[in-house]
Amino acid sequence: MSGLKRSPLKKIAAVLLCWSYAFAVAATLEISDELLGQVQNKYGEAARQRIIQWQTLVRTAKDLPDQEKLQRVNEFFNQNIAFVDDILHWGVEDYWATPLEALATGAGDCEDYSIAKYFTLKELGVDEDKMRITYVKAYKLNQAHMVLTYFATPRAVPVVLDNLVPTIEPATKRTDLLPVYSFNGAGLWLAKARGAGQRVGGSDRLDLWTRLKQRMMNNPL
Repeated sequence: MSGLKRSPLKKIAAVLLCWSYAFAVAATLEISDELLGQVQNKYGEAARQRIIQWQTLVRTAKDLPDQEKLQRVNEFFNQNIAFVDDILHWGVEDYWATPLEALATGAGDCEDYSIAKYFTLKELGVDEDKMRITYVKAYKLNQAHMVLTYFATPRAVPVVLDNLVPTIEPATKRTDLLPVYSFNGAGLWLAKARGAGQRVGGSDRLDLWTRLKQRMMNNPL
């Protein structure tokens, strides 16, 4: 379901790779008219409208409190992206889509929801230190899954932004999820229900992000 088919450590390495180029690709949230035209030509008018709505969300939500930003971003991507496994959507076992790709195609898997929410909230000014991409085991599905978590304070119980459940709930109420690892652009942590967890490394250890950064900068679609 989630597309998390490799071992946890390999998947974590791949995700840290993605976040290593996050700062370089943040500008992709500013969509030019030319790029909008490319989206429409390749994916149709509905895709163009999703991108425009994304731009409107970013433009109008910057001054809102964090909790309202979380709510709006979570609802937006849950409503505008349909879940599709990578093998069906991209023809490969595992593919990390950019927010632009996910919205243009209108589809993605759990990684793509979490990535899109993370990038958008970061663009809205939410402190990166308060956000983690969290690998979990989804008990009801009996498989790996990925969500975005937000910590109001370093030792707070995080809230969970998930494509499986429409409401944002405290992690302590998501007894269907077992946290394993969490990470953001700055590092990697052993995850737990309360607090940010034990840091076990930094994302700056990986240098394979260059290829992905070039794809984002040179061929975003």
